[in-house]
Amino acid sequence: MNNLKIASAQFEPKDGDKAYNLSVIEKLTKQAKQKGAEVIAFHEMCITAYTFTKDLSKQEMLDLAEEVENGPSVNRLKEISTTYEIPILAGLVEREGDQVFNTYVCVDGDKLVAKYRKIHPFISQYLSAGEEYITFELRGWKCGILICYDNNVIENVRATVLKGADIIFAPHVTCCTPSPMPGRGYVSDELWQNRHTDPVPLRMEFDGPKGRGWLMRWLPARAYDNGVYYVFANPIGYDGEHLKNGNSMILDPFGEVLSEVKSFEDAICIATITPEKLTQAGGYRYRKARRPDLYREIIGKEHEPDTTPVWMTKK
Repeated sequence: MNNLKIASAQFEPKDGDKAYNLSVIEKLTKQAKQKGAEVIAFHEMCITAYTFTKDLSKQEMLDLAEEVENGPSVNRLKEISTTYEIPILAGLVEREGDQVFNTYVCVDGDKLVAKYRKIHPFISQYLSAGEEYITFELRGWKCGILICYDNNVIENVRATVLKGADIIFAPHVTCCTPSPMPGRGYVSDELWQNRHTDPVPLRMEFDGPKGRGWLMRWLPARAYDNGVYYVFANPIGYDGEHLKNGNSMILDPFGEVLSEVKSFEDAICIATITPEKLTQAGGYRYRKARRPDLYREIIGKEHEPDTTPVWMTKK
């Protein structure tokens, strides 16, 4: 494997406005290419926006959704990828028959390289769950995808890495929502509206326990424990009614942040990843030291999953 220069993006989407969101994807893809990036990744359901779908009916979800193979949004991604000669990873609502999925795709020129369906969807009762982990080749690297909540279930990360992933693309729409964890909660709209004249209070909120502080409790651990690169993408500004902090970033297998967006605007960060760290990191040794004979039956024991977040249980 050769070194790979990856861009992770953040932007403020418009609810259901695919044309606008794809135009921003093109703008940031162009920027990434001009800065030498060889791959660019965007956030969860960035083509459609995310949070507003919690209030949509089944028919409205079906109307918003589209097929991936030869669907208009994926075809547009392919056009952008071909124009700028760079692979693009982005998310949308997929339709298959009368089912809809939170889906993330990778296109490289006119080819659909990968499609992943979120295993733990919850924003809409009408979203069906994905049923498999995926890995795929991209510029000589083995990659995997886990969408938002999928990354909080640690078995998902380990399973994807055991399937060979060197890079986990982790598109999110997260942070700045209530939680039992001290310091968590919504961020004031007043701070967002004053972001240009008085940016410090907003940055303190975004970097504190409501945003980056929470991410730093677990995101570096996923990379470190598994010895894998992590490409985290998150929207900035409003996604639906929720204000999001961005902080899109790229982490190495030591759990160190290589590059991060520290902006309130649509923007990208870029980092060069190197193959040497994959075997230098502790996670590589920990995987080799596993004793599945001791815990195979424990980990595989059946149970009833519940993924409802705190902010959706309080009415």
